[in-house]
Order: sequence, then C-alpha cells, then structure tokens
Amino acid sequence: MLKSALGAGLLNFPWAFEKAGGVNTAVAVELVSLVFLISGLVILGYSSSISRQNTYQDVVREVCGPAIGQLCEVCFVFNLFMISVAFLVVVQDQLEKLCVSLYETVTGSTEAEMPYHWYTDQRFALFVLCVILILPLSIPKEIGFQKYTSILGTLAATYLSVAIIVKYYTKEEHTVIITPTYSDGLSSWASMFSVIPTICFGFQCHEACIAIYSSMENKKLSHWVIISVVSMFFCLLIYSLTGVFGFLTFGKEVAADILMSYPGDDIVMIVARLLFGISIITIYPIILLLGRSVIQDVLLRCRRRYAVVTQSYENRSRVLLTVAWTAVTLIIAIFVPDMSEVISVIGGISAFFIFIFPGLCLIFSMQTEPVSPRTKIVLTTWGAITVLCGAFIFGQSTTIAVMELFNKF
Repeated sequence: MLKSALGAGLLNFPWAFEKAGGVNTAVAVELVSLVFLISGLVILGYSSSISRQNTYQDVVREVCGPAIGQLCEVCFVFNLFMISVAFLVVVQDQLEKLCVSLYETVTGSTEAEMPYHWYTDQRFALFVLCVILILPLSIPKEIGFQKYTSILGTLAATYLSVAIIVKYYTKEEHTVIITPTYSDGLSSWASMFSVIPTICFGFQCHEACIAIYSSMENKKLSHWVIISVVSMFFCLLIYSLTGVFGFLTFGKEVAADILMSYPGDDIVMIVARLLFGISIITIYPIILLLGRSVIQDVLLRCRRRYAVVTQSYENRSRVLLTVAWTAVTLIIAIFVPDMSEVISVIGGISAFFIFIFPGLCLIFSMQTEPVSPRTKIVLTTWGAITVLCGAFIFGQSTTIAVMELFNKF
C-alpha cells in the first residue's frame, strides 16, 4: 500500500503548501483529508470482501450496479491517462535540468550562455525517450518488472524528502517570503481548498488497493484497517516534511515541481532527478497497461458480437492502443508543460476514486448487508457525506482547471 501511494505527487507538495497559504493551513487540510482517505480504503476493502471481486471497477459494478460500473470504467481510464501525462511532464522537467547540468559540466559555461539547438530541446529528448524506451517497455502483454518499480518509487520519494530537509538546514540564508497572500475572507478559503487536488493526486492509491487487498493472505477487515492507517500516516509524514521544508526553502518562488527550483548543477538533486526519472519510466508502462486493459476488454467484447476474436487481432489491438496512448500523452505533455494544470485535472478525477465511488459502495452495501438499523443509518450517512465531499472537490478542481485553461487564450 505504501509503495503504491508514494510517487510523483510528492514533487508538488511544496507548491501546494504555498498555494494553500502556508504550513499550518496545508497540514490542517491534510489531516482532515486523511480521515476520508483512510475511510475510502477501508470501505473498498470491505466492498471487495462482500463482492468477491479483485479489481476496482469490478467491485463498483458488482456493488453499485452496471450503470455506475460503466461510469467507473470511464473515470478509471481517464484518470490513468492523465496520470500518464503528468508522468511525462515530470520526466520532461527533469530532462531540461539534466541537459543544463550536462552542458555546464562539459563546457564550463552557465545556463544563461547555453545556446538553443533543436536536438538539445527537452521536448525532443522526451520524444526520443518515449520511442526508444517507454514504448518498447509498454507493448508487451505482461510486464515482469512490476515488483521492482514500487520499491524504486519509494526510494526516490524518501531520498527526495531527506535531501530537501538537508538542503534547508545547510542553506546559508533564509530570506524567502512565506507570508500568505490572503489571511482572511473568501480568498483565503479558496486558497485553502486549492490544495485538495494535490493531496488527492499525491495520496491516491485507491485504484490499486483492491488488487492489493485481494492478494493478501489475511483478509480480515481489522488487519486491512491497520495496514491502511499505518500506510497513510507514513505517507503523511513524507509528504508533510517535503512540503514544509520545500516551502520554507523557496517560499512564494517555489515551482510546481520542487526539483525545478534547485539549480541544475546541484549533485544531490541530480541524483534525485535520475531516481524519479527512472522510477517514472518504469511505472508509466504499468499505468498504460492498466488503462489499456480496460479499453481492450471493451473492444474485444464488441468484436465477439460480430466475429471470432483471434490472437492476431488481440495483438494488433494491443499494439495500436499502446502507440495511440503513448503518442497522445506525449503530445499533451509537450504542449501543456505546466505541472499545476495537469494536477488540477487529476485531483478532480481522483475525487471519484477516493470519495465518490467508495461512498456509493458503502451506501449500496448497507441496503443488502445484514447490519443493525442504527449501524445502517450511521454508515449510510457517512457514505452520503463522502459522496457530497467528493462531488464538491471534483466540481471545484474541474472549475479551476477550466478557468485557468481559458485564461491562457
């Protein structure tokens, strides 16, 4: 569970702390969100146990009905697609800094003196990386290195958190501006809620939690609760430390990707960039595989209505879906290079998996499970509250993302 939660979302927490209006506000929002995050994990584990399904979308379809199950599939694919875009944006950012580091090391010149060449552009480098590395890793039907990627992601996240703390304490002067722009009124509330999409993106492991629960030997709900609580609190510690010290180091000047705030010749951060870059390159094929499998299942079901599904047709559809997924996410990542815009969209969609679908599962399961009337009322009410909170977060995040997009044109 822990390995599934720690990931690229960590890079955005210092920026989210600045956007929220400071450390106190951001940590308070994190703690409140943690209640819903843990609740969602527990509900999903419970729903999996009563439905005997092993994937998120199958659990939702079995508990809530086929209509909500189809909505879950659409949201599932779109969310994975946007996460793929976010991953490529992160890789592109790190390529930019690594190119600068390489230029400064080889020539001894500064970043300002670096001439522009199309073959040194990070967008071209990202294209080459996708063609020669990411695409070949994504095409196979099964991916054998999955068990190593989560370990690498956890290592990268822990290393970055420690590095940011060390960099803060070894900095000679702390003269950055950390005073919030808004201290009261509607603007301060708006800035506080603006951190929620980043929290949803950073903590989201709910899509994978049912597969994790299904693979456990001990499926007792009490055991699952302990795993959920411990994992989320450890993630809270890592994310909070990174957010606090990253924000205190750069203040209002912190970038949406914290690694972009550090100079290109910083050896400690070069290692962090390499770790995150390699981690994302190995995780991207897994995200693509999960999204592709849902789309391919729909295509194969439609095909079976009119013809026999051959192995060659299945292979062709897999390759075409892989190429199309990689190409479209690459184009979006190149033309929408601002990480904050991608996070706003992902945070809104993540609300479905963290709040809305778990809340609906709890409401529907209480209609069929043999529980006392008082327990039924309490849990149904909590499910309704969770759904309403998720709807608010989705609406708020999506509205902000759309408004920011229109402001660019």
